[in-house]
Amino acid sequence: MFSWPGWSRAVESVVMDVRSEPTGGVRATATILFPVESAVIHRILTDYAHWPELFDVRMRMAEIREQDGKVFTDIRIDHALLPGERRLLSETRTLPTGGLLTELKGGDFKQYRRFWKLTPVDGGAYTKAEFELFVEIDSSVPDWMVALAMRQDLESHFRIMTEKALAKAQPTVRRQ
Repeated sequence: MFSWPGWSRAVESVVMDVRSEPTGGVRATATILFPVESAVIHRILTDYAHWPELFDVRMRMAEIREQDGKVFTDIRIDHALLPGERRLLSETRTLPTGGLLTELKGGDFKQYRRFWKLTPVDGGAYTKAEFELFVEIDSSVPDWMVALAMRQDLESHFRIMTEKALAKAQPTVRRQ
């Protein structure tokens, strides 16, 4: 049986903290245990065209461009908390340590930084993912309200990622 402090099959496989920062913005940190190999999670996180499928929030990819080992994305987000469509221009790159870092390049956000670190555990059968997100939206919505919505959105996001990861990890069955 797999053993990881703070995790058991009887409880959720996500430990998360979401809070508004005193200087502005909202920070979320999480440790997620995915029941699949790290390569499966990495493929999901770098399948930019299908990012909108990983969220319950309505969004669309307006542009995806790969250049010099970096991926630039123009994401349009329609969130119930915010009026209208928000634009997030970002750059994602794989770090030498293997982590994935996404940083703000423009749009309707004051700050945006997302980091994923994937670590194989239990002989590679599972993935321990460390996640950090810092967001400051150019909006009059108070940060505490953004934090509440972000917690719900991330809980859903991690659940969807787990479902997709399990589906991708299932061996394909051939019909005779």
